[in-house]
Amino acid sequence: MSELPPHDSNEPDEPEPRDPHGLFDEIVAATQTSAASAAGDRDPDLAVIEAGSRTLRAQGADAGRQADVPARPADPEVDKALREVEAELATRWGETKLEPSVSRIAALMDVLGEPQRAYPSIHITGTNGKTSTARMIEALLGAFELRTGRYTSPHVQSVTERISLDGAPISAERFIETYNDIKPYVEMVDGQQEYRLSFFEVLTGMAYAAFADAPVDVAVVEVGMGGSWDATNVIDGDIAVVTPIDLDHTDRLGETPGEIATEKAGIIKQDATVILAQQPVDAAQVLLKKAVEVDATVAREGLEFGVVARHVAVGGQLITLRGLGGEYEEIFLPLHGAYQAHNAAVALAAVEAFFGVGTAHAQRLDIDTVRKAFASVTSPGRLEVVRRSPTVVLDAAHNPAGARATAEAVGEAFDFSRLVGVVGASGDKNVRGLLEAFEPIFAEVVITQNSSHRAMGADELAGIAVEIFGDDRVQVEPRLDDAIEAAITLAEEEGEYAGGGVLVTGSVITVGEARLLLRRG
Repeated sequence: MSELPPHDSNEPDEPEPRDPHGLFDEIVAATQTSAASAAGDRDPDLAVIEAGSRTLRAQGADAGRQADVPARPADPEVDKALREVEAELATRWGETKLEPSVSRIAALMDVLGEPQRAYPSIHITGTNGKTSTARMIEALLGAFELRTGRYTSPHVQSVTERISLDGAPISAERFIETYNDIKPYVEMVDGQQEYRLSFFEVLTGMAYAAFADAPVDVAVVEVGMGGSWDATNVIDGDIAVVTPIDLDHTDRLGETPGEIATEKAGIIKQDATVILAQQPVDAAQVLLKKAVEVDATVAREGLEFGVVARHVAVGGQLITLRGLGGEYEEIFLPLHGAYQAHNAAVALAAVEAFFGVGTAHAQRLDIDTVRKAFASVTSPGRLEVVRRSPTVVLDAAHNPAGARATAEAVGEAFDFSRLVGVVGASGDKNVRGLLEAFEPIFAEVVITQNSSHRAMGADELAGIAVEIFGDDRVQVEPRLDDAIEAAITLAEEEGEYAGGGVLVTGSVITVGEARLLLRRG
């Protein structure tokens, strides 16, 4: 993504450590203050993520409990070096200030020797489901003994999550090394451009360089926003994947699915294979037109591939998929919701296309390998259970379409007699649509806010919530820790065995912070 500077424009309960929330607040404040004084315009989001990981370390958490979401490095020197890199990255333009251009990232790729062309790529865009789909594609490729690189955004807790090799986030040491390797070239490009490279552009450069250095057999790359002018779009993806398109970032991408699809179609390159999830009619028309223009081959969900059957199972679902090479029966997917089954169908078709199924040959992929891969998939912060008695679920839904899918999945996967929501959202999102999607499943909602500078204030969000839920179903707790505690208390009101639950949602940042407070990481 190219960006401009602002122009006014299922772990069991454990004993609580001493004052964890106070420690979290202290580290956030210290991190933001020190970084601001050292580096100028600090992006508070990064300070919160850093603070959360430092909180985990201070509490003595096991850094290996959740490899998908790494904690701070145990070595103080490595931790210090990583913080220095994060501070430098935070001086750059944030991910919400956009300028539709790939000129700066193209210049960086040029001076780095075009590392993004050293390996084939699968490029993923869409509105919802991109990260989960990327993780499934990565798992499938890895199961077939290919070395993978995965680049996704945003991160749940640690910036190092964004760049993965062989199915795991790169180590802090490697993250630091990669940054230092490209830093001189970044500074060279900075000096030649009207604006410095952005936070996202530098991370994209790091990912592409790390993949070439590994080296990887294939890169799985998730678009940051849009497609045409996204910083990731300096690759020529052999496979272009488009997950469902809906309304989000309408101020930047367009006000209809068709307009948004125009931007996202930019990842469809000459002679590529396009894997299309089910789309609104106007979006599908735009995407198919672009495919015709560049002689791309198209596979459409519901026609060339799709979900044949799905059944709710303990810890996930049992699905049968129709791929480009035939049916794949009795696949266990340890994720909840119909939308994840559809993501799995898209991921399978993408990997089949990568291996030439449907074009070079029609042979189905090895079914046992496919089953093994899907059974290993994780997706942190997507209907993730982090506490029992009462059950606390985290989900990063942040737009109406995502919220509707989550609400449907919760009703299917969990038998809650009483569900309490904890919602903290960003001010630039359609929060009314988000809350309306959750209203039918929330008995009550606790309104809060996360520590991001983009967060909608709790009082403002509560005003909208009262209009939708009514005053008697809305509680306001500006601090997230207080909000989670209040929601757990409400969920327990019916008694220990009544089946109450809590869903924390509204933003990736809210979910990341809740994950830290509940010590999942």
